[in-house]
Amino acid sequence: MNDAGQATDGLSITPAGLRELLGGIDIYLLDQVLRGRIGPVDRILDAGCGGGRNLVWFLRAGHEVIGVDADPGAIEQVRRLAARLAPRVPDSSFRVEPIEAMGVPAGWADVVVSSAVLHFARDETHFLGMLRGSWRALRPGGLFFCRLASTIGMPEERFTPLGHGRYRVPDGTARFLVDEARLVALTEELGGDLLDPLKTTVVQDQRCMTTWVARRRQEGETR
Repeated sequence: MNDAGQATDGLSITPAGLRELLGGIDIYLLDQVLRGRIGPVDRILDAGCGGGRNLVWFLRAGHEVIGVDADPGAIEQVRRLAARLAPRVPDSSFRVEPIEAMGVPAGWADVVVSSAVLHFARDETHFLGMLRGSWRALRPGGLFFCRLASTIGMPEERFTPLGHGRYRVPDGTARFLVDEARLVALTEELGGDLLDPLKTTVVQDQRCMTTWVARRRQEGETR
């Protein structure tokens, strides 16, 4: 093992080295990688990429990536990250755009990542706009990975309605929330199939975060 935490025996690596390798990737997204659902040549769209925490592994692994975020500061940060990890990737791959109006070509992505983004929707129209914009960029047969706040796993009275699909959640923040029935219905409406059962992490007395993984059906394909 060297000082940077790089494996010298093919097996061992320090926590610091692992962090350098993977960045702050969502553990449930890493699960999709480890299960072989994201191939080595798949094109990745991170819709709401922030500073690029979910892109570190994909940049290192040589994937073609696009990152979109409405925050110019976040896009500047992810451009710096890419310049360090994957200089071949042009700055133009990282764009200051609203997710509901992305300029990414329809069907471009093999994998669309939407991690902790959709629950910041202002209302129902904004939520559906971001969701459909993300789905539009996914090719038929592609994988949609989403993590978002939900009401799954806590009593309904723990959430205070604020109107327009938004709620005050127990941790004091305001979020656009969905439930199990809504996610199942949306999967069907979009023309997809769940790849995994919906999985929800309940953070005690704070929030519920649901992992929603779906595959976009091929044209003409039925359930």
